[in-house]
Amino acid sequence: MIRLNKDTSTCSDGSASSESVCSGISGEGTNILDHEIAQLTKLRSSSYVLLGRNIPGRMRLPASTVRMLVGREGNYSGRGRFSSADRCHILSRYLPTKGPWIVDRMRSRAYISQFSADGSLFIAGFQGSQIRVYDVERGWKLKKDISARNLRWTITDTSLSPDQQHLVYASMSPIVHICTVGSAVTQSIANVTEIHYGLNFSADEDEDEFGIFSIKFSTDGQELVAATSDSSICVYDLGADKLSLRIPAHMSDVNAVCFADESGNIIYSGSDDSFCKVWDRRCFVTKGQPAGTLMGHLDGITFIDSRGDGRYLISNGKDQTTKLWDIRKMSSNAISTGLGDEDWDYRWMDYPDYARNLKHPHDQSLATYKGHSVLRTLIRCYFSPSYTTGQKYIYTGSSDSSVYIYDLVSGAQVAKLEHHEAPVRDCSWHPFYPILVTSAWDGDIVRWEFPGSNEAPASPNRRVARRRGFYHI
Repeated sequence: MIRLNKDTSTCSDGSASSESVCSGISGEGTNILDHEIAQLTKLRSSSYVLLGRNIPGRMRLPASTVRMLVGREGNYSGRGRFSSADRCHILSRYLPTKGPWIVDRMRSRAYISQFSADGSLFIAGFQGSQIRVYDVERGWKLKKDISARNLRWTITDTSLSPDQQHLVYASMSPIVHICTVGSAVTQSIANVTEIHYGLNFSADEDEDEFGIFSIKFSTDGQELVAATSDSSICVYDLGADKLSLRIPAHMSDVNAVCFADESGNIIYSGSDDSFCKVWDRRCFVTKGQPAGTLMGHLDGITFIDSRGDGRYLISNGKDQTTKLWDIRKMSSNAISTGLGDEDWDYRWMDYPDYARNLKHPHDQSLATYKGHSVLRTLIRCYFSPSYTTGQKYIYTGSSDSSVYIYDLVSGAQVAKLEHHEAPVRDCSWHPFYPILVTSAWDGDIVRWEFPGSNEAPASPNRRVARRRGFYHI
């Protein structure tokens, strides 16, 4: 049976943890995030003050949608229209939790779910060497069916160019391939129907044996930044068609990397060494020296997402938490404090019960969110869209086959989406509409909406369990 669970309570036992879900700036167990980002979030998602409702002796209540529409028609604000905060206040209350509706169903594990920046395209990547691009505005019609070249294990990541004409895909290989999305050819078979050009991320002519876990286009489309299994960060100059920067960034696999903002000067990275690092390309003192390090996770980091302002980011960790960071709190020294259990492996084993209450003695995170599960694969997490929610929420896949949505400020679990029968590795929220798409190892790509289309939701999945593979990413 398809289930939808909602929990609008604040940080408490059950959906989160007995230790404060939202640990606050001091980590002393406060229930509400007490930091500048909390005020910024409220400003971006709160309605005009005169549209709210005050009741003596009670907290100020949120403005109802009807009241806000009346206020707009009466021009209470003097602007004659909704502000961006008014819009976010309304739209953030209508979460994409209805459904699911099946977008596609494949026979191999789904690893990637990504909307384009304008929401017109959706990209899904599968272990079976396939990448599918859907035209969202034409009823999710298949726009491009890509058969990957020289795939090793799986599609680990994809990235769409800012002009939406080209797509890069990576696997457990130093060669990243780039193909055309904007052409009229639907069936893109590598070097048969279309050329998939190879970009060599090796430092020299000899191909080093490493894989790429994460890859991202810069905002101007001129560069690619990649995270590798040989503990490095690579920047590739597409204009010069060569590797322009290689940093020995961490002590273990770098699982995640992204640009901090539109400038492309600052890069965030997350690694199995449990650290998030900040790299400023304008002021490298020596090669490989970060601008700062963020400590707090007790185990490896599976994914990071930037808020886009060059200041805040979130990370998913194998310690079963998502953490919120402010890079102004970073330090120059990195102190590793792990579980102390070298036999534990997140790919095969459950998280140790004793470790759930452990805390890093030098935790620099602003807030910690618990409830989801980060096991078996590199589970991804994100900020909710700025246009519709003011980035009021964070959301994450989970190895318990669900998707969790948390309130950024209170830490409350506001929704849990359940349909899949295998780990949900990736999920993506439409930038302008209340639509969320999830992809899982059961091969299903499904969408969740508010209020949803007129068609009936998908019937429950009933699949034969697959044997667990030898290698997980």
